[in-house]
Amino acid sequence: MRAIMLAAGIGKRLFGGDGEAPPKVLLEFEGTSLLERHLTILKNLGVQDPTMVVGYRQHLLRQAVADLVAESFVSFVENPDFLKGPILSLWLAREVLNGASDVLFMDADVLYPAQMMQRLASRAGTAFLLDQDYTPGDEPVKLCLKDGRIVEFGKVLPPGLDYDTIGEWPGFAKFGTAESPKMVAALAPYIERGDLHLAYEPAMRDLMLALPEAIGVEDISGTPWIEIDFPEDMQRAKQVILPGILGRK
Repeated sequence: MRAIMLAAGIGKRLFGGDGEAPPKVLLEFEGTSLLERHLTILKNLGVQDPTMVVGYRQHLLRQAVADLVAESFVSFVENPDFLKGPILSLWLAREVLNGASDVLFMDADVLYPAQMMQRLASRAGTAFLLDQDYTPGDEPVKLCLKDGRIVEFGKVLPPGLDYDTIGEWPGFAKFGTAESPKMVAALAPYIERGDLHLAYEPAMRDLMLALPEAIGVEDISGTPWIEIDFPEDMQRAKQVILPGILGRK
């Protein structure tokens, strides 16, 4: 199994985007960075050659990997246009998706327990995580199901959508060998049109709706996790999420 970790962004909503802040994956919680947590979890899952897509202040990430003595474990792909949308970062890692292995996809700015990734990795084929315990609003990427199949995916849902289950997508997925190259094919039209300002979710949505029978869902409701986009996320991560991960009350 391989992995793609997107870590190229500037973190403007968290830091203000002045170019002086570190990449978000270097944020530390009780002395351990998100990066170190990710790599430990991936190693324990037996992931081979995880690929980090880097851009903003990438020298700091490369040095951090070296400091963790993980240079032989991690591969890097550079996104020189990291100010554009993350769809470009995923596209630049398409060689991994076109390989012969299952691929874990992950955003780098998420704090989560190891068992959350273990549950995803243990799924056969292609699957997306789903958390039904979420706060509705414009920010969460929503995953909607009808009779167990995905019927919609994105931040904004069309009016009148018929679904029986809804939750937030935490930014992690597993692509099986059958669907990985199809994910590349779903990305290609956006790249060819020059839609490089977009997130990758529209292309993922296209794949889901084209192959609803092939895309599974792993419900991780009740699991402590958080995507760190805003200053208030940092506070919640330290005060609520990390204690939950560590089993503290």
